[in-house]
Amino acid sequence: MAERKKLILNLFEMNTVSHITHGLWSLPGNNRHRINDISYWIELAQILEHGGFDGVFLADVVGAYDVFRGGPETAIREGLQIPSNDPLLVIPAMAAVTERLGFGVTFSTSYEPPFSFARRMSTLDHLTRGRVGWNIVTSYLPNAARNFGLADEIPHDRRYAIADEFLDVVYKLWEGSWDDDAVIADAATRTYTDPSKVRYVDHVGENFRVAGPHLSQPSPQRTPVLYQATGSPAGIEFAGRHAELVFTGGRSTADFIRNVEQMRAAAARQGRGADDLRFIVQAGVVVGRTEDEAADKWRTYRENTSVDGILAHAGFPFDPTAFPRETLVRDALAQAGVAADAAPPTGPDATIGELLDGIATGREGRFFVAGTPTVVADEIERWLDEDGIDGINLRQYHSFDTARDFAELVVPELRKRGRLLEGGPTLRERLFERGPRLPENHIAARYRGGANLDVPVAPLFG
Repeated sequence: MAERKKLILNLFEMNTVSHITHGLWSLPGNNRHRINDISYWIELAQILEHGGFDGVFLADVVGAYDVFRGGPETAIREGLQIPSNDPLLVIPAMAAVTERLGFGVTFSTSYEPPFSFARRMSTLDHLTRGRVGWNIVTSYLPNAARNFGLADEIPHDRRYAIADEFLDVVYKLWEGSWDDDAVIADAATRTYTDPSKVRYVDHVGENFRVAGPHLSQPSPQRTPVLYQATGSPAGIEFAGRHAELVFTGGRSTADFIRNVEQMRAAAARQGRGADDLRFIVQAGVVVGRTEDEAADKWRTYRENTSVDGILAHAGFPFDPTAFPRETLVRDALAQAGVAADAAPPTGPDATIGELLDGIATGREGRFFVAGTPTVVADEIERWLDEDGIDGINLRQYHSFDTARDFAELVVPELRKRGRLLEGGPTLRERLFERGPRLPENHIAARYRGGANLDVPVAPLFG
């Protein structure tokens, strides 16, 4: 009998007040206002560690949401990812009070150079004893581009071309610049590192020139676990070459399966195996000891969800709250001077009231369940076995109740069913149940031992 698939269990987090559960920061007992206090992150890490979570997935943006209503005011009022702090800086504190918990942290390849980032990630990999991963993003907010001196966003596919070279640079630094045995710490000869085993990388490309050598000695994983959030054609090709764990989704099971199949095919074109990628989805779970308790929690979350926050987060091209509820969406678009093809998913023939009601109550999507621990565990097993997911990023409705509820009520049920990962000690070992380093068929491995540093890799995008 084949072993049943085990769930990769992450909490979806961000160093901000309102991440993706808009308006719920204001609920009684919610701790989101404590993000500036290191004790918040320490307490959260301990809950997750003792609660059986594999990791915390830290999102990030480097700009404000300022499209809706023509400015950032709505996002600022709602606490929508502003104020927002650097996610990398909370990891050492969380690592210091945990032994197994992993950390997937978001960083964009579009605006900052690779050399300094490579050192920061090596440092984190050392300090966490190999428990860090990198969520590779290219950034999408117009305000982010302006924050780094650009007039407008870099075009989507161009951002991926830059990212492809960015990854090539950091692979050279992480995998090729130092030999594993370079550090000898020989006090007798006062030789800490053998200079013959450390080398320049001398990267010269279209977007970056980096001499090296890498400033950090090899860390437990060398290259952090490589996460990516995507579903676009360019993103799929990028994932096929680089990603180990992909954060993706779809409006239906068929959409999700199609994304997975396309990424596995892209990986095969890069000489990688089908098992070299894992797939996680954002999941909403509301659990109670009884059905009534779960229903009451879910009712509270729905009733306190901010529609304004959702609209600002989505960058809505017009303000539906400015129109009477009986107005047709097509008429509202025309009055706002917005092209008809910008109609929301409800379509142009829906009323504004139907649009707003759908926004307030219909955002949970395919991967959502509310109920008792048995009901939740049954549904998660269906996601694993029928949809084919490998893991979830658990959406937080309430900090810390969401994590505590899952840890206390769902984790014991999943563990009883043999559905949780065990072991480590590094993040890559925990997630893939193999060694701490990237496999030999990953493109980064071409630089090991200093090989191929002067042989340019073929760009992924022409």
